Amino acid sequence: MTYSFVENLKVMKIKSKELLEQLQADVRQMILTTAYLKTEDTRALIMQPGAGKWSVAQVFEHLNSYGRYYLPAIEKSLTQSIKPAAEWFVAGWLGDYFTRIMQPGKNGTITKKMNAPKNHRPAFVFDMEAVTDTFLQQQHILLDLLEEAKGKDIGTIRTPVSISRFIRLKTGDTFRFLIAHQQRHFIQISNTLKQNKKNRDHSHDEKQHMAKGAAA
Repeated sequence: MTYSFVENLKVMKIKSKELLEQLQADVRQMILTTAYLKTEDTRALIMQPGAGKWSVAQVFEHLNSYGRYYLPAIEKSLTQSIKPAAEWFVAGWLGDYFTRIMQPGKNGTITKKMNAPKNHRPAFVFDMEAVTDTFLQQQHILLDLLEEAKGKDIGTIRTPVSISRFIRLKTGDTFRFLIAHQQRHFIQISNTLKQNKKNRDHSHDEKQHMAKGAAA
């Protein structure tokens, strides 16, 4: 992966096939992580770590809301294009910017917090199995779209973003943004599980302390 000056901005330039295969690997990793999470205690997955904070189940529902928009939009863009694949993909300056602000830091942290658009804010979720099953279904569709994209010019095909149909990103950037957004929230899922464990341990310690006090 290299960076070159395009349109007077430093953006990513990479072989198209290499990019799509890397994105497929990222998606497969999230599928494996989700399959593991399905074996966890459901109570920990629907528990909110604090007031106004999302549970793991809510995070998945948030991701599903993006999938419900972007997967059909990408599929439509790919289907309507007849231009064959180009060897190189050069990111657009806006798509590259959107992707970079979404990507977790190299140390696995979320460096910039953002508020979700209103139409992507999840209500409280009780059915963890339903939201994870939906997410997994979407990821397999995403893998198929990435495979289909290997035969298309992802640098010229455009896909509208969910916040405004007037903003159309290169489809390669749309893939990058969508998957970086998912990776960002998988960091949030990990942090939520850690915080829920701390909350449970603290509650358990308090109960033990109260029990000892009552017995004294």
